[in-house]
Amino acid sequence: GPGVDPARIGQRVWVYEANLGRPFGTCAEFTTVPEHKAVPLPDAADFAAGACMGIPAMTAHRCVMADGPVTGQTVLVHGGAGAVGFYAVQIARLGGARVIATVSREEQARQARLAGADHVVDYRREDLASRVREITGEDLGVDRVVDVAFGINLAANMAVLRTGGVIATFASDAGPEPEIPFWPMLARDLTVRFVLVYAMPRAAHDQAAAFITDALAGGRFVHQVFARFPLEDTAAAHEATESMRNVGKVLVDIA
Repeated sequence: GPGVDPARIGQRVWVYEANLGRPFGTCAEFTTVPEHKAVPLPDAADFAAGACMGIPAMTAHRCVMADGPVTGQTVLVHGGAGAVGFYAVQIARLGGARVIATVSREEQARQARLAGADHVVDYRREDLASRVREITGEDLGVDRVVDVAFGINLAANMAVLRTGGVIATFASDAGPEPEIPFWPMLARDLTVRFVLVYAMPRAAHDQAAAFITDALAGGRFVHQVFARFPLEDTAAAHEATESMRNVGKVLVDIA
């Protein structure tokens, strides 16, 4: 397009928000995005890794890093094997935090450990508050929470957060209109940060893109791919994405 350096022609990139405000995204042979949303893909990363970035990794970066460095802190990541949680665990670890991840089955626990979680809690079989007390010490707690289910996890988060802690949440499907315990949260000076990549300021996008690209260049990210399909089998790719047993990304390869 006009004003774009012609030297970028042929450059390997990873992209984000290709579907924002447009009828089509990246499940296609061609797509168009503003130049800054086509981020150079380091030589150390293949296209499959680039396809795993975009919204999940940028959401994870914002959740973990928006409220300052996490060095020496304890970060709780709900859904540590999920699309966002898997990268949130890694980003928190890269930032110098101790990470506790929650999961609901052993397959997810293996993935959370692969991402680098220091501790994994099966919330279906274990009491989260008790486990966090064991991990952090009786009078301590977590500094930050990355939450995929804000409404149903709020009570548990309240039980484990330190005074001055932060909940960064990007979803609340099971409890879309949660009741907020205003006075208990106020008394502990808690922060709730709502994270939506599409609404993030440009500076947050740029910071996330720079962090992600640096991690890719250094080979510091691991990725989880559940299945890959050719473009002509896109319907099967959607079905795999909808599978409740799906752990990892579903990718579509362009011939």
